[in-house]
Parts: sequence; structure tokens; C-alpha cells
Amino acid sequence: MKRLGVDVGGTFTDLIYVDDESGEILVHKIPTTPGDPSQGTVQGVREITEQANVAPSELDQVFHGTTIATNIVIEHNGAKVGMITTEGYRDILHIARHKKPLNFSNYQDLPWQAFPIVRRRYRLTVPERILKDGSVLVPLDEERAREQVRKLKEQGVEAVAVCFLFSFLNPAHEQRVAEIMREEFPDAFLSVSSEVLPQYREYERFSTVCLNAFIGPKVATYVSRLEGELRSMGVKTGVHLMTSASGVATAEGAVQRPVNLLMSGPVAGVVGGIWAGKQAGYDNVITLDVGGTSADIGLAQDGRLRMKHLLDTRVGPYQAMIPMVDVDTIGAGGGSIAYVDGGGIFRVGPRSAGADPGPAAYGRGGTEATATDAMVNLGWLSPDAFLGGGMTLRAGAARTAYEEGPAKALGMSVEEASMGAVQILTHSMVQSIEENSVRKGFDPRDFALVAEGGAGPLFAAQIALEVGTPWVLVPPYPGVTAAMGLLATDMVYEYAATVYQRLSSVDAVALQRVFEELEERARVQLEDDGVAPDRLVIQRIVDCRYLGQGYELRVDAPSGPIDHAWIEKVRSDFHDNHEREYSRRFEDSDIELPNVRVRGVGLMPPLNTVEVEHGGESPAAALRHEGKAWFRTNGELREVPTRYYDRAALKAGSRLDGPAIVNQYDTTTVIPPGVSAHIDRFGNIIIEIGASAEADAIAAATRVTTV
Repeated sequence: MKRLGVDVGGTFTDLIYVDDESGEILVHKIPTTPGDPSQGTVQGVREITEQANVAPSELDQVFHGTTIATNIVIEHNGAKVGMITTEGYRDILHIARHKKPLNFSNYQDLPWQAFPIVRRRYRLTVPERILKDGSVLVPLDEERAREQVRKLKEQGVEAVAVCFLFSFLNPAHEQRVAEIMREEFPDAFLSVSSEVLPQYREYERFSTVCLNAFIGPKVATYVSRLEGELRSMGVKTGVHLMTSASGVATAEGAVQRPVNLLMSGPVAGVVGGIWAGKQAGYDNVITLDVGGTSADIGLAQDGRLRMKHLLDTRVGPYQAMIPMVDVDTIGAGGGSIAYVDGGGIFRVGPRSAGADPGPAAYGRGGTEATATDAMVNLGWLSPDAFLGGGMTLRAGAARTAYEEGPAKALGMSVEEASMGAVQILTHSMVQSIEENSVRKGFDPRDFALVAEGGAGPLFAAQIALEVGTPWVLVPPYPGVTAAMGLLATDMVYEYAATVYQRLSSVDAVALQRVFEELEERARVQLEDDGVAPDRLVIQRIVDCRYLGQGYELRVDAPSGPIDHAWIEKVRSDFHDNHEREYSRRFEDSDIELPNVRVRGVGLMPPLNTVEVEHGGESPAAALRHEGKAWFRTNGELREVPTRYYDRAALKAGSRLDGPAIVNQYDTTTVIPPGVSAHIDRFGNIIIEIGASAEADAIAAATRVTTV
């Protein structure tokens, strides 16, 4: 089977080609085309298939991770959205939960009000009312609904969200308005809450469904254009896109519910990091995926993805109550701009030079100092070895950017300013890792740090020294690990329904019926996607909370009949989950089941792991030259002798003593002074941080102090 993974980042588009039969693996990176990311994707597919000497028509699978949906939300450039809702509930989106980002500030803009998904003039109401038991109190006024649809059409909206109270219990009114929409305004993108998110919580549901409409037209255009371009190249298989829940969806499914793509890109990196960790024997991993624009941090214990609590799933300032892998994204990457602000504070990011013009060293017109320029100045990035020699960095431009920028403003040398920029970014990533580990009850000393992305291996060893992770794992192709994650995941769909039951008085018949209805939807969807019956798995999940709580935890539920054993299993597992999450369990309290879920999983063929040639401990055959690079040792910034290696020539068993720098096509790995590494049988670089006194001294000497 010939498979292709494509991950579109803010600076580079990463591709990986895998031939399961021959074991061939090819990686490729090209600059992202910000105006239309599909152009770079198509060009990348064309180039990597040429390198593999195969025709695009020979590809069996194409998987795609993209940040297009996320960027639309963050940049506030989505569709002009209209909304039809229950009379009297026009302002739910504006009021939200009465929670301000800064609790004690009287001078702040509420972001969901400053940048509304749906402007108030386009939020229209119709007489109708369904009660909490699903019964109809006020019938739908169809004539009024038709008038409001026509009004939205006259106002030129591009998408319409339909959100009624309690439609998750009785969708009849929403379905009828959707029919009227298709009659009166068929060109509009339609987002109906009972189809997109049939769950309780009005504000979160309304926000999610309106976000679906906000990003819908652009995502639909992008996906359709990409599919068309690939078809014109002869690609027979449809493109599959990574979802926020770590599965992949077909292009048709993505167009219908684009809100599920909101964390598509970052999630692929976490999945790829888990896969790389398992191959190397590390089930507990913290993933660090650093690209040109951002850094994505995730944590997996025992090789299992952590899912965010549904009330914590946001994109930018907006609530998106969808299944979402717990991954944190911060504005820290190779293109992050270093500058001194008006108060004289040295800052790096979150603004990025991106792909165009990029860092000054790229020679594409960029003049501002970036993290990439800093690493060129420190000798960590070799100008002639970048992208395997395919792109020559301009060391003079990088130096000038710092001379005329931060170094001049701060009255320090170029090297001091460059190291300061690296340390500031390192500190930002350390803080994020601590928030995702220590503050959530996990000890980073029990985890391996998986370095991914084009810039991850440049920062990873220093971050590990500060955080305390004993090992850093640098996969064979770290720059395209997110693209690899696309090939390592399964096809997943999740369907949910609100049931409002308690374990003490479960209506087993009604609950079983809901599960079976959701299971049938998942089964039909996967069969439509071509998943064979023997590769189809159905999983049950229940959202549980103690009576009186306002937040739920996801609990895996057994299949089969809902009997006493089923109830006790759910009860026991919820107590355990709650204690692990909050360090408390309340066994005398009843347990509520607000929602039930079904995950339909189409198992994809596993990736084959290829072992590399074994050699002795000496890496001499891979040594390309010896030079000097700047590192902070014993509290002082010094230029020290450094060995530069070619990763392709390293063998399993080779040992590297820092300071050492390993060059390869898609990234550069930095091994600081006093730290050692070895190559395992799969070609991974394992940097051994440990808890030695020497490592502690290095960390103390290089740690950033904040006031």
C-alpha cells in the first residue's frame, strides 16, 4: 500500500510517502503558500511522487492535516453568518457565561463580543418552543421562519446557523427550518445544531454550531478545490482529513462538519509523537512539535491520548464543544520575531515572519530578527546544510537583523542577543509543558520528550534539562512527524446524544436504544467510507458527573446489554477517573449521565517499523566537520569546539557526546555540552538527560529567571 501524509503548517508544508511493501520512506518540505494552501499541497504531492518514481494515480491513501479552520477563527476572517433561533434567545451568543477573561479588570473587551461570530443584525428569531421533555409548547411559525430566511438572503449572508432550544431532544422544528432554507436559500452554507451538536448547554451548542457556519464556506471551498486538483493529477483515492478527536474524516464529512477540523494540524503531531514513542519503547511521552510559527505541546500516559473537558474546548476566544485532543498551542517557533518593546523588554513572538517573507536568513525580503536567525548566529544552523543543502541560509543577513535590532536596542553583542532570544522561547515552552504535566498531576520525570517539527530538536535538549524529562527522543524524520501521525491514526467518527439519566435509576431500554441508534450511524458512515467489516470497531462512551456537578468526565463504557454489571463497571471507572483527575472520589454520591457517545473506528493498516544498520559506538564515519558554536556553560556564554554530524550516516549503537549538532534534511538536532546521546535500532536519537549533577548544573546555569 502506498500512503501519503501532508501536514500544512504556517511556514512549511510537510509530506511523507510510505510504501508498505518495499519499506521505502520519503520526506519532503516546501514553503507553505499562505494565499491558498492547496497550491503548496498539490505542488508537494507532485514533487514527492516524482521523487518516489510513482504516478499520483498509484497512491492508495492520502491523509491531510491542516490549520485552515483554526486560522479562519483566529484571524476573524470567516463567512458572513446569519442565525435563526428561538424567540427571546437572540443574545445567547453575546451574553455567553458571564465569565470575563480577566475577572477583576473593568477595562477589557470581551473577545466574543468584540469579534462576534454572528453580528446581532443577522441574529433573527421565530416563534417556537420545545420544552425540556421534548414536548412542543409553541408550534413553529413556518411563515415567520420563511420570512426570516428571505431576510437573511437579502442581507447577503453566506452561511446560516439554525439553533433552537432543546432541539437535541426534539429536532422537528430545526429540521423544518432546514427544509425551508434549502427551498428559499440553497446557496447558503447550512449548519443545524441537531445535526452538528445534539447536546445540551445552550451557549456552548450555539457557539459551536455558529463556528461551524463561520468556517464552513472557506473550508468547503478549500477541501473541494484540493480534491479537484488531486483528481486532475490522477489521484483516485479521496483525501482524508485529520479531525480534532485524532481520527480522520472523508472530504465529504469534513465539508459537512468543518468544526471538527479546528485542531487538525496540532493533533496530528501528538499522534505522531505517541507512535514514535511506542516504537522506541516509551509509552509515556510529552510531544513538542515546534514549527516556524507555533509550538504544540501534548501529553500521553501509557500511549493514550488525553481528551479535553468539553467545557474547556476553545479555539481562540470561542467555545467549540467538540471532542478535542488535549494539546496546547503557543506562539513560539523558528519564525518568531525577536524585538524590544516600548518598555525596553526583550520579547520573542508570538508574531512570526511566517513563510513569506520568512526569517532574514531566508533571503526573501525579511529584515526582522527571528529565532532562526539567532540559531544561525550561534552556529547551531549551518547555512549550507539547511534542508539538506536545498536552501542556503544567509548568515550575513541573520547577523545584520540582530545587530540593527535587539542587540543594538539592548546594548549587547549579537551572540548574547541571539542566545537571549533562544532562552526566552525555551522558557515559554517550558511553562507550557509544566502546565500540561505538573499542573495536571503528571511528573515530567516519568516521561520522554519527543522532539518534532523543523525546530523541535533545536530546543528539546535544553527544555528537557529545565523540565526534568530524563530522555529526549528525536525520531528519524522529526520535521514531518505530524505528517507521519496522519498515517498512524485510524478513521474515527464520534456521535453523541443527551440522555439525562442517573446510574441509580437507569432506564436501560431507552439507553440501549440511544446507543444502538448512534452505533448504526457510525457503522453506516464507516461503511460508506469503504471500511471493511473486519476493520470496524464500535466503542461506547458516557459522560459522567457526580450529582450536582457542572462538569463531566468521559468514561469508556462496556458494549452489550445495560445490566447491573454494566452499571457497576461505569460507576467504578468513573470513581477512578475522578480521583485520578481531581484527587477525590465520592462513592456515596449518585452519578449522572448527561450524554452518551459512540466512536466508530475504521482501523487503518499499521505502519511498518524499519530497523537501521547497526554499527559500533564511534560516530566518526558520520562526522562532517568540526567547528565552533555558542553555548552557555557554567553560567557564561562561550564559543566552544563542536562536532557536526550527518544523521544519514549514523548507525544504530553510535554514541554522541555534546556539544554536537546533527544535520538532516528536515531538521537539526542540538546536543548541548555535558549531554550524551545514542542511536537506537530504529534510528531514533535518544538524548540522555538523566538526573546527573552535571545536567542539573547545566540547567541551573542556562535557566531563564523571571520576575
